[in-house]
Amino acid sequence: MATSSATKSDLFTWSGTDKAGHNSTGEIRAASTAIAKAQLRRQGIMPKNVKKKSKPLFGSGGKPIKAADIAVFTRQLATMMKAGVPLVQSFDIVAEGTEKPKMQALVNTIRNDVASGSGLAPSLAKHPRLFDELFCSLVASGEDSGTLEVMLDRVATYKEKTEQLKAKIKKALTYPTAVVVVAIVVTAILLIKVVPQFAETFRNFGSDLPAFTLFVLNISNFVQKWWFVILLMIIAAIFVFREAKLRSVKFSEFLDRLILRLPIFGGIVYDSVIARFSRTLATTFAAGVPLVDALESTAGAAGNSVYAKAIRQIKDDVTTGNTLYASTKSTGLFPNMLLQMMSIGEESGALDEMLDKVATHYEEAVDNAVDSLSSLMEPMIMAILGVLVGGLMIAMYLPIFMLGSVI
Repeated sequence: MATSSATKSDLFTWSGTDKAGHNSTGEIRAASTAIAKAQLRRQGIMPKNVKKKSKPLFGSGGKPIKAADIAVFTRQLATMMKAGVPLVQSFDIVAEGTEKPKMQALVNTIRNDVASGSGLAPSLAKHPRLFDELFCSLVASGEDSGTLEVMLDRVATYKEKTEQLKAKIKKALTYPTAVVVVAIVVTAILLIKVVPQFAETFRNFGSDLPAFTLFVLNISNFVQKWWFVILLMIIAAIFVFREAKLRSVKFSEFLDRLILRLPIFGGIVYDSVIARFSRTLATTFAAGVPLVDALESTAGAAGNSVYAKAIRQIKDDVTTGNTLYASTKSTGLFPNMLLQMMSIGEESGALDEMLDKVATHYEEAVDNAVDSLSSLMEPMIMAILGVLVGGLMIAMYLPIFMLGSVI
């Protein structure tokens, strides 16, 4: 592992003139103002003003770090390590090219830890919300075996595949969710603002209103009177749901079982869980992690409590001497294709390759299912919108039609 000076570095902003006499500004990382000026002079820049970059008053500012940012960071680090760039210098290059202030601060923090003599895996483990146990264990395995650049490449590929899978599922859910929210907002506006105007007109008719119109007017009156309470109840329900999911294991397991049983989305979630299981186990096993430890890491990254529990059961069976194929089959939760490829992999000694093929197959299945779902959902959503908005309009215009027939 490459190390440089163990001193902690800070970010400085500078302004000065280059060799051609042109004014220029920028940022540089150094241990002190004097060292920053010396570095600038070595680059052919005559510094006029060098000062430590101030931190925001409230928080670190900027957008939060997402899993996709970690995937990009890992790929950049793996690429530079493969090119022979020292580890500490790689962090400097990544930090300079990072736009998000929070991500830049994270990279610099890890860089300082590594420069002070700490290993990469322990430095990453200090940020468990961003680098999970699987990530850190794979990096540690690479450091111990002297193949850190190879391991970072595998971790980067794993993170990229995982993020692509998440993006596909989000793609399937975003459009229908957005349309349903818009439909609810439009319906609420019609009930609160438009329907009362029609109600004022209907009072002058002097005749009985149709049952459907009376039904809509009653709903409108209820919403106008209790809209604030309804809004508070919705917010409270969302909050209680999130807290129950985070704090109650039984409720979380119930939701995971329910999602798997949903008519359309359940199949997509099932394929994504199998893809993640295969990809994670293939990556950890190929990295030289013992099978029992690899299964424990895979359980933590399963993304579904039903399958996490099943994977831990598989781990216990493998520990007692059973084969991976027999242990997996005994759960009754995994598809035949996975079981067959797993059996072939165990017999041929190419388990990681077989699991990688399974992961690729199910990732493609998720992709195709998302495309089909998008095509299927659009007409269904339009039909729901038509019933909601169209139904309100029909209810409002029915008395006018009746009045015309009487005249």
